[in-house]
Amino acid sequence: MIVCVCNNVSEKKIHQAVAMGASTMAELREQLDVGTCCGKCAGCARKVMRQCLDEQSNNASGFQNFIQQLHFQPNAVTA
Repeated sequence: MIVCVCNNVSEKKIHQAVAMGASTMAELREQLDVGTCCGKCAGCARKVMRQCLDEQSNNASGFQNFIQQLHFQPNAVTA
């Protein structure tokens, strides 16, 4: 879906920018020019960015829990 019509910025482009480290609207503006013309897209762009950041956080937490479970499981004794 196109988020910023003025600068042709899609959700996918925002996802990519967040994956590359963007975590603020200022960084999205700098990288994608989102919200720099009419400004009507700023709220939607912020929402998409927050969803991406939440997904990253959830994925990182899940991965860390998985690693901890692997690390702390006792070894099975085989006879």
